[in-house]
This record gives sequence, C-alpha cells and structure tokens, in this order.
Amino acid sequence: MVHHVNIGAMSFIQTHSMFQQEISQLKLQQLKAGEKRWIGSILGSSGALLFKEMADQCASLLVIVARNNQHLAQLESELEFYGVKPTIFPDWEILPYDRLSPHQDIVSERLAILSNMPQKGVLLISAATLAQRVAPVSWILGEHFDIRVGQKFDLEKEKLRLIQAGYHLVDTVYDHGEFAVRGSIMDIFASGQEQPIRVDLFDDEIDTLKFFDPETQRTTESLDQFTVLPAKEFPLKEGRSVFRDRYAESFPTANPKKNPIYQDVLDGISSPGVEFYFPLFFEKEIMQTQSAFTSYLPKNCVVITNADLDECLSQFWKDVLQRYESRRHNIDQPLLAPEELFLMPNLVLERLNQFPRILASAEATELRVGAINLDTLTPPKLPVDAKKEHPFESVKQYIDESNHPVLLVAESAGRRESLKDSLRSSLGEIPNVEGFSDFLKQQYAIAITNAPLDRGLVIRDQLSVISENQLYEHRVVQRRRKRQQEVSEEFLIRSLTELSIGAPVVHIDHGVGRYAGLITLAIDGQDHEFLQLDYAEGAKVYVPVTNLHLISRYSGGDPDLAPLHKLGTDAWSKAKRKALEQIHDVAAELLHIQARRQSKPGFAFELDQSLYMQFASGFAYEETLDQANAIEATIHDMHLAKPMDRLVCGDVGFGKTEVAMRAAFVAVQNNKQVAVLVPTTLLAQQHYESFKDRFADWPVRIEVLSRFGSNKTHQKNIEDLIDGKVDIVIGTHKLLQENVQFKNLGLMIVDEEHRFGVRDKERIKALRADVDMLTLTATPIPRTLNMAFSGMRDLSIIATPPARRLAVKTFMQEHTDESVKEAILRELLRGGQVYFLHNEVDTIERTAENIRHLVPEARVAVAHGQMRERELEQVMQQFYHKEFNVLVCSTIIETGIDVPNANTIIIERADKLGLAQLHQLRGRVGRSHHQAYAYLLVPSIKHLKGDAEKRLDAIQRASTLGAGFMLATEDLEIRGAGELLGEQQSGSMQAIGYSLYMEMLEKATKAIQKGKTPNFDAPLSLTAEINLHMPALIPDDYLGDVHQRLLFYKRISNTDTQEKLDNIRMELIDRFGTLPQAVKQLFSVHQIRLKAEHLGITKIDINANGGYVEFSPDTPVQAISIIQLMQKQPTYYRMEGGQRLKITVQLQEYDKRVQFIQDLLAKLVNELH
Repeated sequence: MVHHVNIGAMSFIQTHSMFQQEISQLKLQQLKAGEKRWIGSILGSSGALLFKEMADQCASLLVIVARNNQHLAQLESELEFYGVKPTIFPDWEILPYDRLSPHQDIVSERLAILSNMPQKGVLLISAATLAQRVAPVSWILGEHFDIRVGQKFDLEKEKLRLIQAGYHLVDTVYDHGEFAVRGSIMDIFASGQEQPIRVDLFDDEIDTLKFFDPETQRTTESLDQFTVLPAKEFPLKEGRSVFRDRYAESFPTANPKKNPIYQDVLDGISSPGVEFYFPLFFEKEIMQTQSAFTSYLPKNCVVITNADLDECLSQFWKDVLQRYESRRHNIDQPLLAPEELFLMPNLVLERLNQFPRILASAEATELRVGAINLDTLTPPKLPVDAKKEHPFESVKQYIDESNHPVLLVAESAGRRESLKDSLRSSLGEIPNVEGFSDFLKQQYAIAITNAPLDRGLVIRDQLSVISENQLYEHRVVQRRRKRQQEVSEEFLIRSLTELSIGAPVVHIDHGVGRYAGLITLAIDGQDHEFLQLDYAEGAKVYVPVTNLHLISRYSGGDPDLAPLHKLGTDAWSKAKRKALEQIHDVAAELLHIQARRQSKPGFAFELDQSLYMQFASGFAYEETLDQANAIEATIHDMHLAKPMDRLVCGDVGFGKTEVAMRAAFVAVQNNKQVAVLVPTTLLAQQHYESFKDRFADWPVRIEVLSRFGSNKTHQKNIEDLIDGKVDIVIGTHKLLQENVQFKNLGLMIVDEEHRFGVRDKERIKALRADVDMLTLTATPIPRTLNMAFSGMRDLSIIATPPARRLAVKTFMQEHTDESVKEAILRELLRGGQVYFLHNEVDTIERTAENIRHLVPEARVAVAHGQMRERELEQVMQQFYHKEFNVLVCSTIIETGIDVPNANTIIIERADKLGLAQLHQLRGRVGRSHHQAYAYLLVPSIKHLKGDAEKRLDAIQRASTLGAGFMLATEDLEIRGAGELLGEQQSGSMQAIGYSLYMEMLEKATKAIQKGKTPNFDAPLSLTAEINLHMPALIPDDYLGDVHQRLLFYKRISNTDTQEKLDNIRMELIDRFGTLPQAVKQLFSVHQIRLKAEHLGITKIDINANGGYVEFSPDTPVQAISIIQLMQKQPTYYRMEGGQRLKITVQLQEYDKRVQFIQDLLAKLVNELH
C-alpha cells in the first residue's frame, strides 16, 4: 500500500523551516529590551520546534524558563529531538534551608556555565532556579585561572592557590573539588571538567596535561590547557573575615559558638547546609546588585517564558516562606531571611523586563500587534488496544487520513523495531530515519525513528510527529542521564589485601605471625625492602618484597584470637597437613556435586533475537555496564547444554530483578516454566506486580503462591502448574512443598538467597541438579560466596550504581531522644519518609507512642511480623502512598516493597544485628537521587562487644555503593566460613586462615579434576624463589605511601601472566612517573619468576660470580636438555645432587645477570616440546 501525497503539499519541506512565516511576523530583529511578543496555541511539542528554528535564525541567546524540573526535562528532550542541544543551568536539587549541600557535580556544572555564559543557542532554566540568588558576577569572573602546557608551575604556591579556591587535598582524587600531589605530579578534579586532570611537571614547567579515569587512576587523553574554577559557589577560605562580620551584623543576638556551621566556616570546613548562608561571604552591596542569575545573561538575549510564570514564582516564594517559618525559631542556628537568598517574584519579573521577552502559552492568545497563534493541533491520542483484532487500528486510520508526512517516534531502538513489526501488516515496511532533520531531508511520506520524546506535534496540513506516549498511555519515559564508569573488581577486592601493623598474617612455611611493617635492610651493601613478621617468643622473619606471594592476610574469626606460632616446631606443618587432608575431602565432595550437575545434560535454550530485543527494550532504564555483563553472562549460560548455576550479587536496588526477568523471558520463549522463589509474602506480591507489569505485552501467565489468596485459587494454580498452563510462578517456600509439581520446569530463580534456611536450601538443591538456577542476592551469605570463589558457581557482580545514586551516609550514634528527633525531622522536613527499626514486638507500640510524643508532626504507623498478613499489607501500601511518614517496624522490612520516598532508616540496637542484615536494611533507603541516611543507634558506644563493634565499623566504612560484596567478604572473616560444607572444617580454617584455605581448596579441586591425588608433602603452591642479589623494590621517594606500596608489591607478586605484569607496570608509570632502576629490576625478577614457575623451578640464586638453579622433582624439563647444556658449556654448568644446576659465570652488571637468566630460561622453554 503506497501513500499518495500530492506534490503541492510537499513543496514546503524544501524551505526546511516549518514556522518561517510566523517567525518573520514576530519581527525579532526589532524586538528591543523591555518589549514583548506573544505566541499562542503552542500545542504538543511545537514550542520546541519553533524555538529551535528561532535559535537558528537569531544571533543572540534564547533563554527559556521552564515551569519546574519536569517541564525542563520535557523541553530538553524535545529540543534535542528537533535538533538543538540546550545548555541546562541545573538546580541544586535540595530544598530551601536544607541541612544538605548540593551534589559536587551539580556545583561544577553551575560554575562552568556562570563563568562562561553561552552567547547564542538555547539556555534552559527552571523558574525556581531563576529565582535563587547566585554568587556575584565580580567574584565568579575574577576567580578562575588557567593552567596550560609549558607554563612555570610552583607546586607549593599552586597548592595554596587551590586550597584558597576551596579544593581539598586528598591522597587519591575521586570527586570534583579534590586534588592530590605526588612527587612532580598533581591530580586535580576541577569544577566544570567531566574528568580529573593529571598535571605532569618537568623541572618547574608543565610537561603534559592528561585526563584520567578516577576509578582506575589511568590517564586517557591529552589536552593543552584548562581553566580552574572555584570548587564551591562561594569563597569558603578567603571570605572568612567577611563572613564573621556579616554574621554578627545579620544575627546580633545569636551566639555564633553554638552554630556548628559558623564554627566550621571559621575552620575552613564546608559543612552540609552552609550554602544557605552563602550571601554572608560577600559584601552586602555586591550581593544586592550582582547576584541575580539575570546579571550573567548577555544584554541582547531573548527571554521566553510561559504566560503563567508569575504563578510559578509566587508558589515557589510561598514554599520558601513556609520552610523559613518552620525553621527559623532555633535561636542558635538563625536563618537568613528569604529575600537574602531568593528573589521575590516581582523582582524576578522586573529583571526579566529589562530583556526582550516572548510570552508563550498553549491557549490561543488574542490577536494584536506583536501577537500570533501557531497553526497547530493537539496531538491525537491513538491508543493501541491489545484486545482488538487490529490493535493498531487507530494509528493506521490516522495515517491513512492525513494528507501530509507522518513521523513515528519510539523510545528506543528495540521499541522502534517492535513497532515496525506490529505495523507491517497494515502499513507495509516503514523506513527508519536518523532523526527529525533526516526525515525532512529524505522526504518520506511516513517514517519511524527513536528518541525520548514526550509529546507529539501536528502542524495543520503540513506534518505530524507521533510519540509513543500517544499510543501507550501508561508508559513512563525515563530520562537518560550521564553514563557511568565501571567499577573494577579489583577496586572491590582491594580491601582484602590491606594490612595494618599488628595484623595476623600467614606465611606458608612458618605459620601465623603478626605484621610489623615494611623495613629496608642493607645486604651486601644494597638496599632491600622486607616485610617484618613477628612470631612467638620474639622471633622475627623477614620476607623479601619479591616473595610476597608466600604470605596472605590471616582471616577467619577474630584477629585477637588468631594463633601465634612458634618458629621451628612442627605445630604449623601438622595444622597445615590436617587442613589439607580435610580440604581434599571437601574438594572431592564439591566435585561430586559438580559432576552430578555436569553429567545431567541441561536444556540448551534457544534465543529468538528479535523478540528478545523487543522485550529488552521495554526496560525503562539504561543498563549499567555491570548489569549488561550479568545479563549477557546469564543468557550465555542458558544457551549451554548444562545446568546453569549463577550467583548475581548486586547491591540493593542495582537492578538484579531485570537480570531475572530477561532470563525468565528466554525460558518462557522456550516453553519452559519458571519458578521464582522469594522469602516473604510481601516480596512475592511486589515481584508479582513487577513481573506482570514487565510482561504485560506478552502472552505469559503469571501466578503467585503465598499465604495470600484463598485455598481455592491455590489449588487451581497448583493444578495448572502440573498441566503446564502457568508460565511463571512466584512464591514463598510454599513452592518447595511436596504437592507443588511442575510440568516442565526450566529455570529456578531464588531471590534474596540469604533469607532461606539450610533445609529450604537442601530442597532447592535437590531440584537443582538438572534445572538452570539463577540466584540473586545483595549480600551473599558466606557459604555461597565461597562456592562462587572456588569456581563452583559462576559469579556476576553488579557494583555500578544507577546514575546519580548517592551512597547512603551512615552514622553510628548513642540512642538519645535528641538524636532520634533530629534524624526524623531532617527527613520529614524535606518531604521524605522514615523507617524506624525496633525489633521487639512486645514494646513496638510503646516505641511508636514515644515517637509521636517526640515529633508531634510525624504520622506514625507500626508494622511487624505478628500482624495479620492483610493488615500488614495494608499498612505497607499506606506507607507507600505517603499516608504515614514514619514506619516503626521490625526486620520484616528487610525484604519489603520499595518506597522511593523513604530515605532515612534508624536502626535501634544495631549492635544486635548481623552484617548481612544491617546492609540489607540500609539498602531499603537511598533508592532515588536524594542523599539517604542510615543511623545505627546503640545504647552506649563505649560498651560495645568486640564482634558487634567490628560489624558496625565495617558497615560504616563500607558506605560506598556496591558495598554488599565487600561486606560479605568481611563477614566471612568475622564469622569464619564455618558452614562451607559442614561443621568440622571451621576448625582448620581457624588454624590456617581463610585466604590460604581457599587457595588450597582451589588447588586441590584442580588436582582432583585432573585425576591426580594432591601431594600433601610437596610444597604447597609451586612458587619460585628468585634472588638475584640486586635491589628490587619500590623506593619510598618514588611512592611514599606504605599502604599503596604494599598493595603494589602484593599485586605484582600475585600476577600469573606477563600481560598482567605489563599492565601494572604501565599503571605505575602513569600514576607516579618513570620507573627508577630498582623498580625495573623488581619487574625483571617477576618476569623471571613467571618463567621459572612454568619450568618447575623452585629457586634461582645468582650473584656476581654465578649461583644455582633448583628444579622440583616433577619439573617438565627433560634431563637431556640439562646434559646438552653441560656438554656445550662445561665451564658454566654442572649438576650438584639430583635437582640443582650449579652455574659459574662472572655477572657483575645487573642487566647482564638478568639477561643471562632470561636467556637460559628461554632456551629451556623452547626445548620443552
């Protein structure tokens, strides 16, 4: 079917401007300051198209004032769709008088725009942001300085200069407003830059400037110069004296000593909420004349506002006044009056009237000079009705009847393809276009593209743009925000190698000692760096840093209870031997389970790519990198013809459920049934809702089995499961009852694994031998973590938070009425909700009463596990719909519904909860971009017991997002991995330490897989000891931080391939400058170690006059190779005993020595085959 469009109608497209006539009627050239124009009938997204065309023709800047942040986001995506990228001046995203500071990224963006205001194009700002005062022009424009390649640069001076500009000196730079200095290198994350910059000096001149990635600390691309803007929107350091005077003059009766913010400012600290005192950093007159946003705008810019701008401004002013009123009564923490921080509505309008103005409205405006109405119509609703025979009937009809080009806009490429498929039968093949301008160029009668467009557009008899929202009412278009960097796994596991003085460590030959620091000793007149370990009775062992692979951190239970071995006794070798025998049994058992699963062929799922793409594109968010990897790995596993067993750990709210849904989709596509097992009824309900929602467009039957619902429906569901009429069933452990049978179960998804007891898990295991298993958890319990570690199950870590998610700030406090009140108020006053965790059901009502009394403005509800299920469900729903704002509850909320608006959790008696539980609970908050808070309350900080203190400390330290995984490894150590596969091994784990135990388990498993019996007397891990009698270390004038040095030593020692070694070498050069000789030699030693291990060499010892090489009994090197060596060069080589090759050569120079050994090893490697 072809669309005939008469050619006359097509000619308009040539001009490439839809609203040419209207724009010329407006006579923008003659629009002077203080004059107005009116535009009415701006329907759908026609405003954005009009403004885009105006911006193309207008030499000056267009400033568009949006009603609020939603409106702004809508305009942004529409403008981008029509082909202009607006500059957005961001809002602080905190409420007036909040005790919070804006996100550093936002501050950076704002400063970048203020200091370099665009002179043409489009600038978007919301009404409320426009009404907020900003730093005065004279300060912003006078504050920045440039840094360029080749300029003189005095580190000390620049350091002071940055501190003056509000930057923080740190060890490692991660965030805006931080800088670090190492030797001749300065790292700085300047405001207004997307990435931090590394300044590399040569003498006192700047040699290079490069961007670097804060996660990996590796540099990316070079640049010639950049501008350093202040780190804050006010002069925190230089403005102190002004601040002191203005504070005294503004609040004559207040006692400044009692205001912590005041005290912090004098100490040069920027505390949360100081932004609402920022005018005090500047002289009064300057603030009055130069602090409006409008002062920064170019004189000739055209300001476009809604006709009802004054209503938005008055409403905002009312909110500010109300917040001011409710907060201003604390005498010691006085607030600045609203007019000091914000502009009153009439002032804003007055300022705007100094510019040429355009008033826009959706209604028609009355026609007079300077007023026009656009010839547009409201974009029609064209609902897709899945129940009809032709769901897309209304769309087809609309397109058939229109005598002008139509562009369909889907939200994503996947949705675009699925729309094309659905429309193919009625409209034929619809061509794809790149975007709007491409559509005009190609002159199609109908085409399709994808973009996040909220509102469509109809220009009468000229053009229609149909957005997906017109087809599907209920879908929310999620705004895409900045992409995220990935978090490397090493970054997560790094904490496991940290050693503090006095920490217990295990040396493979001597047992458990205590770490006593890095020391440098001179041997044969050369410096070598050693780790000093102290053993019982004052014995010391020095381990050369080149042999760090022989030691590991002792973990497993309490460091204070770790054994301390005596040197020269056989206690250690006995313990080691016992552990090894046990490990052998464990490994055999593991392999038995593994073999059972491997030998039962699983089902190899097929994937219908186009259907899958269509399903995937229904995901409303952008996948984070880790999430995409986890999805890919899962689906790859399902393709294989063996049962999948994958563990996905991701912090709470990091999108594990989406991984499960994709897997479920693939299973259902293959006509298999899916069981989703969850720990609580509430969660079953929530999953049921979200699965139904996600599978709404698909012919999939989803049911739920839990304590909810009548027995009749249950029976029916169970029967339907056996008949295979139910595709996906979600349920609590009811699913595991004997009477629940499946017709064709293909995938089992276990959510929140740590909540199931061992019995349930055994039952799951029985199902598991031949069904694909996908386990989701935020804090894997140690046992599962161990299995994943030892290669039994596949592990995916999702450690990247969704964009703009902030870590949960965690405080540990003593439980007082004051602290509780402060915490609840802080949240309620920004319109949020609070979880208050009280774990004793008998006294829970009394606690709630207490809170009502403490915080009269709170609406308090109670939820606990002994309530009737219906009642509980109701309370949770009401809390979700904001009918209550404080929920006093027991740990039942660990797995509850997500309440995005609840961003504070207060946990009573936190010392009584386990780590996994604390983490899980803390994950209930912080699910939106607001800063979330967790308060751990304890009766008294002084009297905490050892383990409890350690747990609370761990959770406070791990406040980064993605900490779930790190916590589980810590918990492993706190509890010991006792129940790995039974009770008895916790003893030997205690004796030899967790890391070593795991290492040995892995070796044993590999050995048995190859069909060997592990040889328990052979040295444990075949590591070669290399001593070339030359300095091989990282000098401290190259890398001063002992901790970092140790970390690099450990990483270098643990490398098992040349490539990994090269990567570390590049990283060192990148971060700390060119390598000194000693470091190069350190790398040479490890290169030799890698080759030697491959050849089964246990020791190489070579000095200026030669030395020896020792082979292990099962070396792969053939005797004949050695004999030939001795025949060719009898003066160099001879054998001593069965395993030792003696070498006599003069090798004074270090490089000759290295070269000699490398040649020898290379020769032996070549002769292996």
